[in-house]
Amino acid sequence: MDVSGASGQPRSGDDQPTDHPAVPTPPPPAAEAPAPTEDGPDTDTAATPDSNTPASNTPGPEAARAEEPEDETPDTTAATAPKTKTHETGADEAGSDQAEADRAGADRAGADKAGADKAGADEAAADGAKTPESAPDTAGTHETHRTLAHTEPPTGPAPGMAKGEPPRPPKEPGGGILMGRPFGVPVYVAPSWFLVAALITWVFGGQLDRVLPELGAARYLVSLFFAVAFYASVLVHELAHTVAAIRFKLPVRRIQLQFFGGVSEIEKEAETPGREFVLAFVGPLLSLVLAGLFYLAMKPVQPGTVPGVLLAGLMVSNLIVAAFNLLPGLPLDGGRMLRAVVWKITGKPMSGTVAAAWVGRALAVAVLVGLPLLNSSGGLGGGTEESGGMNTVTDALLAAILAAIIWTGAGNSLRMARLREHLPELRARTLTRRAVPVETDTPLSEALRRANAAGARALVVVDADGHPLSLVRESAIVGVPEHRRPWVPVSGLAQDLTDDMRVSAELSGEELLDALRAAPATEYLVVETTGEIYGVLSAADVERAFVKAMARPS
Repeated sequence: MDVSGASGQPRSGDDQPTDHPAVPTPPPPAAEAPAPTEDGPDTDTAATPDSNTPASNTPGPEAARAEEPEDETPDTTAATAPKTKTHETGADEAGSDQAEADRAGADRAGADKAGADKAGADEAAADGAKTPESAPDTAGTHETHRTLAHTEPPTGPAPGMAKGEPPRPPKEPGGGILMGRPFGVPVYVAPSWFLVAALITWVFGGQLDRVLPELGAARYLVSLFFAVAFYASVLVHELAHTVAAIRFKLPVRRIQLQFFGGVSEIEKEAETPGREFVLAFVGPLLSLVLAGLFYLAMKPVQPGTVPGVLLAGLMVSNLIVAAFNLLPGLPLDGGRMLRAVVWKITGKPMSGTVAAAWVGRALAVAVLVGLPLLNSSGGLGGGTEESGGMNTVTDALLAAILAAIIWTGAGNSLRMARLREHLPELRARTLTRRAVPVETDTPLSEALRRANAAGARALVVVDADGHPLSLVRESAIVGVPEHRRPWVPVSGLAQDLTDDMRVSAELSGEELLDALRAAPATEYLVVETTGEIYGVLSAADVERAFVKAMARPS
């Protein structure tokens, strides 16, 4: 991992070349030499500065001298005669005093180490939520590196569960108050709906006061019922899109009722222009059907009554919804129909998106200018002298909001089309970082030394059988100062690995993004289809590759 600042290479905690065993493990608390000699561990311990130092990550000579107690003198006899295996019996008293001093020094060093471990882990945990901001582009650089981690899948218990945790259920998309799950799709009412419901209640209540003045204050209750019934019609409109999408096997994330109507969030694009046309047309078609049903229901009802006014209002409102959505500009349904037609003619979905998006932007300008003029001229029943000023301001505000929604929706449609065009360039195999496996008690400095030696930029914590348990967070490593790294185990900086944090090395494009969205994290374990560890995928690397792809012209 690039955690060494300007050097661009990871470093161990002491920058001293030391010998390390293949899998470093901290020794038991008893005092023993940090580096065994050829005569075994029975050498004189008087020269040991810190008996709790992990044997696999002993600091260099300078660090050792810095940690020696000031009142102790190294045993030069032991240093000059390393082959002495036992102490003389005549030195029992001196050896006892020396051992007592060693134990005291070991206790102090152990306390210091524990404090450093806790401080390092706390500081790393505070930075764990941060997203790493600097990492070189790794695309196309790790095609043949899977043997750095494991050459064959580990044997033993089935991997995938981090410390026995059950798989997490998929998170709800959210977006307001959950009202139900028709056809298995969650329907949410956004908080902004209550604002528009209040606005409809107030406006329609004023109209009822002129048509049915005998209602009095009860007119607002009737207006609230109209607002709810109108949005029920909008929900039916969106359900038509949802049913068509399910029929075409397109996943629907949710339906949301909000300020200006409803939105069906279909997560994938239709495969053919014909399906795209049908998917867009069924919504306005069902609104027209509802308008016809309300018209037929209005026939036997006496005009000038509450049922007659409600049915007339619902008929007109559904006609308006159908007509507005049939306008040929994105993001409206008519714009998607236009996109399908251009797609069919040119054979290029991007050409259809560009044409429909620019028509949508022109439509936004037309709404901004034309709606207030049309209403003030009486074309929409406005223009009365009694409240002309107020109506003009309201019409201008409504037109500005509608125009902004259409303009931004058209721009978003262009961006999404460009995204889908470049999505195949995002491949997990080319974005994956090389990784080295380390055991849970490996000091951070030793783990970084191994990564540096292997040219790797990620660490995978494994158990004794080689099964991956967790991934060391890059942001957590950055939060640990270099002088503490020999005392901080990698397990304190790692995020437990769950099944949904494993991604296949074969994933690319939209499938890769879907897998990452299903389990938001900073790092993911990339595995081969055989179960071999391929490396670690950083969400920051995916984001950088995505931005780079989006910056290229279509």
